[in-house]
Amino acid sequence: MTLDTLPTPCFVLDLARLRANLETAARVREAADCKILLATKAFALPAVFPMMRDYLDGTTASGEQEAQLGAEAFGKEVHVYSPAYAPGEVERLCEIAQHIYFNSAAQLARYGPIAKAAGAEIGLRVNPGYSNATLGGDLYDPCAPMSRFGEVPEKLAEIDWSGVDIFHVHALCESLADGSVGLIEHVAEKFAPALKQVSAVNFGGGHFLNAEGYEIDRLIAAIKAFRARFDVDVILEPGGGLVVNTGELHASVIDLHWNDGDIALLDASASTHMPDVLEAPYRPEIVGADAAGERAHTYRLAGRTCMTGDIIGDYSFDAPLKPGDRVIFRDQMHYSFVKTNTFNGNPLANLAICHEDGHVEQLSEFGYDAFRSRLGR
Repeated sequence: MTLDTLPTPCFVLDLARLRANLETAARVREAADCKILLATKAFALPAVFPMMRDYLDGTTASGEQEAQLGAEAFGKEVHVYSPAYAPGEVERLCEIAQHIYFNSAAQLARYGPIAKAAGAEIGLRVNPGYSNATLGGDLYDPCAPMSRFGEVPEKLAEIDWSGVDIFHVHALCESLADGSVGLIEHVAEKFAPALKQVSAVNFGGGHFLNAEGYEIDRLIAAIKAFRARFDVDVILEPGGGLVVNTGELHASVIDLHWNDGDIALLDASASTHMPDVLEAPYRPEIVGADAAGERAHTYRLAGRTCMTGDIIGDYSFDAPLKPGDRVIFRDQMHYSFVKTNTFNGNPLANLAICHEDGHVEQLSEFGYDAFRSRLGR
């Protein structure tokens, strides 16, 4: 199978590019003497966990099922944080996760003794009041007004730090080094008394390590200075930062329409396959296309669902589009495929990897069973 013959829609991960990104992470990990975890909320593809395991310290989960996936398919350390835990969930997590984080002083008092008795390290998430989310405004800013994420600084005096191992903050989204270094320095300045009572500090995710312009040496220097000052371990949890620019979503034109302009209907959909196009929102780049009007033929690209807003965007191409033409969306490995859905019975996009020797392997064949299984008995 080749990329040209791969059935669409399909997400395709390029292993050579993934390895290059992981080597960047390994450089930070080794030079700064810190831990780096894969945030499975952003990327969860068990077929490549064996490769990632060689470069990372483990996984971090946003709930019980992600934690179970990390334990079963990745191995190494499993960290888990949720803004709220359902009855019995912490007890079950104690069987698969070695590091459990709580969202508030009240949660810490309620569940901390249970996790500690099971041998887990205990983390407390703190809202640091530092905003540097570069995508989506308040939608992706964990420190936006009335955020549900983390204990507020005003209540930290209530914390018995003797029961806390990890001070946890997460304030970034697709941030470059200015954001990462700024967060590290902000935490050092504002929370020194608490930092002197814990053994590790987790600076969360949003560090866009492999994005163009990210200054790795600045991050390394900031972590080293922080560790020297407070004598603590440092943990990072990048998700998108590990897989940025490592793969594409391959789609096909299935029909053309006209209504005050040319419209191309695809077998890929913003509503079902690229929800962040609508939620963030953002406009994904396409191989061989530009913004409307820049090339000879302009089309509005849209999905085939009945959702009126299922519009990917307006693009221009050198030649007219026709049914069967392939459209390749760049940089679709972080968040897109883990958020897909089957609205309207639209088939899930399949998953594939392009190996380092160039051969293509299709990992899934989603069909009616995937749609039906989500609807219960």
